[in-house]
Amino acid sequence: MNITILGKDLKATEAIKDYVDKKVERLVKYFGEDFDVSVTIRTERNEQIAEMTIKAKSEVFRAVTAHNDLYASIDKNIDIIEGQVRKMKTKKERSNRDDTVKNLTVDAPAVELENEIIKILYYDLKPITPEDAILKLQEKPSDRFITFINSETNKVNVLFKLKDNKNFGLVEPDV
Repeated sequence: MNITILGKDLKATEAIKDYVDKKVERLVKYFGEDFDVSVTIRTERNEQIAEMTIKAKSEVFRAVTAHNDLYASIDKNIDIIEGQVRKMKTKKERSNRDDTVKNLTVDAPAVELENEIIKILYYDLKPITPEDAILKLQEKPSDRFITFINSETNKVNVLFKLKDNKNFGLVEPDV
């Protein structure tokens, strides 16, 4: 573990170095002894600002906080970085767990479903004009249709893109 403390407009005293060293010890449980810590301390107006960057293997974690007390700023940085590390580890664990589940399902024979609802989408129906529906559909090029309440007729309509991707079709109830 390498700790570098740089002071801008503020001297990095031995007490500050000892405090940072003591607080960084909390991160050893995540990285072992193989990581670098870079701390920059400075003052702006009435606030003490601490910037902390941790480099471990291929990961970089960074936190910048400002407080009236430099020690409180360092504490907050450690809390933020610890949260970032836990979040990253959780993501990796989920990814690894999902990968093993995916591998199990790949080995199983594929079962084809027919005449089954396999996906349900929920959305808000808002009263708009067909012209506004065209604009909304154009905003999302990947969408092929939009369901809406026609503000002119108060009936549910479906506006869809035709195969030429230039024109639209409108489905309106006959009732």
